[in-house]
Amino acid sequence: MEFWLLLVLLGIMAFLYASVGHGGASGYFAALALFSVAPLVMKQTALLLNLGVSLMAFGAYYQQGYFRWRLFWPFALGSIPAAFLGARIPLSDSLYKQVLGLCLLIAVLRMLATLRENLVKPLPLWAGLVAGTSIGLLSGMIGIGGGIILSPVLLLFRWANLKEAAAVSALFIFVNSLAGLAGLKTWIPLDKSSMIYWLLASLMGGFLGARWGARFASNTKVKWVLAIVLIIASFKLWFV
Repeated sequence: MEFWLLLVLLGIMAFLYASVGHGGASGYFAALALFSVAPLVMKQTALLLNLGVSLMAFGAYYQQGYFRWRLFWPFALGSIPAAFLGARIPLSDSLYKQVLGLCLLIAVLRMLATLRENLVKPLPLWAGLVAGTSIGLLSGMIGIGGGIILSPVLLLFRWANLKEAAAVSALFIFVNSLAGLAGLKTWIPLDKSSMIYWLLASLMGGFLGARWGARFASNTKVKWVLAIVLIIASFKLWFV
């Protein structure tokens, strides 16, 4: 029963995250933490699931004309090598859970924030490189794609509107996840775990969510549902 419940939960997470242009790593961490999956397995799993779901989200938003290459490449240039290096920095299980719990709370604040469309400003090159490097390093260390950090940065500094931030974040998550996987010191074979089933569940949810989100999504209900799950998982990581 727990096996099937986790599959359903991962599929739902993929659907909801893809609908707002994210790969879903923080959501997968939340689901896996609820079922006490080992941190090493969680990190690899989240990055793998991120690849497929973020690529689907990017494709859906790109087709709708929301992607801006000039906004993407400075962040990616700084983040890709930093994510690779970050994935090679060892963290103890306790520190790993505390850092991850903090990032999940950041995701909650991101989703519950009131997003308003403002006049978009040009991105300074130095700011994109510095922010991309910082986000990439942290993302590689804890095994996320960095979208939950990049999106609020883009919106806070008015470098993108909501849909543009979703498109840029989706591709950013993909390249960061790829770099993070390349930097992992330990690889768990897919055929010796449940990861292959988790991957299939996330791909199904991500495929549907990406297309729904890019065209029709209203993010209000999505933010509240995800926030509840992330709060539960973050408290579990910190106190259990």
